[in-house]
Amino acid sequence: MHPQIRRDGPGNCPICGMALVPVRDSVDGVRTVSVSPAIKSLMNMQVSPVRRQYVTADVRMVGKVEYDETRLAHITAWVPGRLERMFVDFTGVAVKKGDHMVQIYSEALYTAQEELLAVTKRDRPQNSSRFIAPLDLAESAREKLRLLGLTTEQIQTIEQRGKSSETVTIYSPVGGVVVSKNKQEGDRVQTGDRIYTVADLSRLWVQMDAYESDLAWLRYGQDVEFSTEAYPGDVFRGQIAFIDPMLNEDTRTVKVRVNVPNDDGRLKPEMFVRAVVKSHVASGGRVMDASLAGKWISPMHPEIVKDKPGNCDICGMPLVRAESLGYVTTEPTKATKPLVVPVSAVLLTGTRAIVYVQIPDADMPTYEGREIVIGARAGDFYLVKSGLEECDLVVTNGNFKLDSALQISAKPSMMTPQGGGGGGHDHGQMESKGSGVSGSGGDMERGSAATLPDSLAPPLQNAFQELVKRFKAIREKVETASLEEIRVGYDQLRKAVEAVPADLIGPQMRPQWFEVAMLLRNDVTEGREVNSMRDADRVFALTRQHVDQMKAQFPLPMSHDEMQMPAMANMDAPPEVTEQLSGFVAPYLTLSTALAADDLDAAKQAVEPLHQRLAGLPQIVSDAKAVEMWSKEKRDLSEIVASLLKADDLAALRSGFALLSEQMLSLQRMFGLPTDQTVYELHCPMAFEGRGASWLQSDDAVRNPYYGALMLRCADRIESSGERVESK
Repeated sequence: MHPQIRRDGPGNCPICGMALVPVRDSVDGVRTVSVSPAIKSLMNMQVSPVRRQYVTADVRMVGKVEYDETRLAHITAWVPGRLERMFVDFTGVAVKKGDHMVQIYSEALYTAQEELLAVTKRDRPQNSSRFIAPLDLAESAREKLRLLGLTTEQIQTIEQRGKSSETVTIYSPVGGVVVSKNKQEGDRVQTGDRIYTVADLSRLWVQMDAYESDLAWLRYGQDVEFSTEAYPGDVFRGQIAFIDPMLNEDTRTVKVRVNVPNDDGRLKPEMFVRAVVKSHVASGGRVMDASLAGKWISPMHPEIVKDKPGNCDICGMPLVRAESLGYVTTEPTKATKPLVVPVSAVLLTGTRAIVYVQIPDADMPTYEGREIVIGARAGDFYLVKSGLEECDLVVTNGNFKLDSALQISAKPSMMTPQGGGGGGHDHGQMESKGSGVSGSGGDMERGSAATLPDSLAPPLQNAFQELVKRFKAIREKVETASLEEIRVGYDQLRKAVEAVPADLIGPQMRPQWFEVAMLLRNDVTEGREVNSMRDADRVFALTRQHVDQMKAQFPLPMSHDEMQMPAMANMDAPPEVTEQLSGFVAPYLTLSTALAADDLDAAKQAVEPLHQRLAGLPQIVSDAKAVEMWSKEKRDLSEIVASLLKADDLAALRSGFALLSEQMLSLQRMFGLPTDQTVYELHCPMAFEGRGASWLQSDDAVRNPYYGALMLRCADRIESSGERVESK
């Protein structure tokens, strides 16, 4: 039940009274676990190989049919007048191009007709000279009538008849269905008044809503299949013609417009539809369509695709290359195939995940847990960014049971990423793989799971020092908020990790390095893709934690100025520094107690003494290294307290408290916090979406400030003065 309880011989657990079970020695591995063939059969363990293959992401959307706005025609009054007769009496009537729609009486039109007739009746030559072109008044009169909306045929009829018409007929400029009737017979209209609206329903739009999580798989010109309630079983098809650049902040969706042919007229505006887009995913999560290789496509009408440059047959816009619209158009090759893992194999922990890989050629069924970085989900697969290789056999059924076995053995697992165990009972024939000793996963972090070597071989020490140097460079770039340089820094860190000669590490400590190297490679994968300082801060916090873990396991003496690591404990601090350090512990503990009690007002009040204490500290004039380091730590402490002062809810206070706790722990390890109380360090593995967080208390009774009453007793380790005590 309590894997942190370890004894040299048989006995009972001092917490629950259950009999202790023996720890069996086995092969090396920080996250490995073995089961007997019988237990494997009972667990129904199933594995699947990691493959490079194209996968299909099904994006499902809902929407409704609408008019094609580019095929709407409005019949308007070109002149002021009175509607004498309306030939279309109701909406829904189908009309053809040239059908008569309305008769209008207009004084302006009648006057213009009279002008034309008056000019054409004159039978005298126009004044002209070699310098002045003759004025064709008849043509000017005809042009005036054309501008007032009359057709050439109507003007010719007027001239042939030799008499003005009191009313003029307006004809439909397009064929379609009358969808709106805005006026009645006898109404007076002004220039520009809309009389009818005619829609061409041979092509329609379907407006759909796509969730922001699906936008990665949507591209202009993609084929869309959809169905309607009116025609169950029938599948209609169209193409994406527009993806709205704006996101609806209320629904968190984006409008996607699909152009749909409707020659048979079965689709009606306002019909609801359900659609699916099948995106073929290539490496890097890119959408692939090999049929568009070398093609040119219209940026306005996706149905226009040609083999060579040119203009769109519909709108006349120049065609563009399909690659410019975000497609991978090369012929399928192994290089373009993404590395994928089945969804059922992945235990999610955020942007990273845990999978269990079957170790080949083992004497008995053996599985190794790995932390991997995954990309987007595409159907029944996740894209793998790092942590797995092609042909690795991952557990797709039974992985939760293996994770529980590691957790019971106090080793790193999904629920306890840092090790330390959780709870449970003995599974009989299940064995946990360790490094040949019976230390817990939490002990491994501090190097007590295996005997630390007194020193490292020079090439190995140099490689570790280079790795630390690269970490320090990343830290500087994070402080200056330079995203591009942060990405470059992580690329340099990758080279430093790969350059470590693992064969020079002793067999007892080699699994510990493989664990750290795995974690650092995942940091590199995410660090090289950060696009915001928020992501950069998150990844760097993990990197610092993993470098701390490496420092604790390998004898690399470094200064705090280089690494900000726990090796700085017991530094000799001048009396001035010690005096300034006093007075921080009490308000910190008060803040921790208030957060554990979910008391917002008390927590806010506890921050003020910290602020006042920092504001009243004088500058220390000294060349001592400890003074220089304390000055830097004091600046960091001031920034953290300033952020706490601005916090107005428990979530913000707890986020700032995590940074404050980290700073207090750093000061404790560096100088030792001057206090008469015994200080305990506790760690919650669940805080901040599984990233975990530590804090200080004056006793070992767990009062979790990150969850309060929700999980008041959540802690996987408790330490006092560098020694671990039992979790209660």
